[in-house]
Order: sequence, then C-alpha cells, then structure tokens
Amino acid sequence: MLPKHRLILLRHAKSAWPDGVADRERPLADRGRKAASVIGTYMVREKLFPDLALVSPARRARETWKLVRGALLKKVEHEAADIYEVSAERMLDVIRAVEPDIRTLLIVGHNPGMEIAASLIVADGDADAVGRMREKFPTGGLAVIDLDLDGWDEIAADTGYLERFVTPRSLG
Repeated sequence: MLPKHRLILLRHAKSAWPDGVADRERPLADRGRKAASVIGTYMVREKLFPDLALVSPARRARETWKLVRGALLKKVEHEAADIYEVSAERMLDVIRAVEPDIRTLLIVGHNPGMEIAASLIVADGDADAVGRMREKFPTGGLAVIDLDLDGWDEIAADTGYLERFVTPRSLG
C-alpha cells in the first residue's frame, strides 16, 4: 500500500569554501556536483519523483537542486523556502504549510536542522537505516520518509516511517 504522503529530505551536496565568500553564497565543490548527479540518477532509477521541491535559497542548495532536477524525467515545481539555518521546528512549520494535495514533497536544505527534523519525524523503519541517519546525515544524504497523514499540517514527532536512507558514498 502506498503511503498517503512521502517526505524526501535531501541535504545539499558538498560545498566549497572559497575565501571571501559569504556562507550563503558558497558554491558546490567538484565532489558535490558529482554527488548531486549521483543522487539525481538514483532518484530516477527508484522513481522518487517529488510533486514539489522546497529549496533553501543558499547557493549550494540551489546548485544541488539544479543537478538533481536535471536528472528527473518530469518537470517538478519548486520554490525557495526560508529554510536556511533554521531549527527543526521551523522546518516542520514550513512542511505543515504545504497543501495536502502535494503527495511527495522534497526539501533541499542544511544541517543541523535537516538531521534533527528527520530524527524527530521518524518513529520507525529499517533499524540499520534509522541508525545511520541518526548517527550522521552527511552532505548529499537522502532520507525518504513515508507518512500516513491526511495532510502535511499533521506532521509531528514520531509520525514517519523511514523507507530508506542513502548517501552518495553508499551509492558508489
């Protein structure tokens, strides 16, 4: 049975640290560009197609989304979301504001909010995947969380099932 809603959390890929560049404007590193493409290809292979993508306005998140979006087989609506350097609770507030007809939501954001929000939402799932996700949500990490909710406004702690957690490294 398909879940009523699916949340896909993608931490931006590895960024560069050029001198004199503000944190918000840091670009992806070469390794990050490769990782984002790997994640995009994986999402296509696994048919992980979002209905909507909410993307942090930080350059590294926008660049990650651009590479992932380039791999997807269908056009995906996306918009900037105020999720740069936000708490897990603020991230949940952003999710709660999504219309219920959006069945699969992708968020491209940052730690620590991403990791904390994922750990907060997930109540169950494959024990190994849950353990790896809670131990470290690295750059390029992708958590797929299934939710048996009627609308996004119902998301809360311990409402999700971690369907999978992958990283660019685990995909080779």
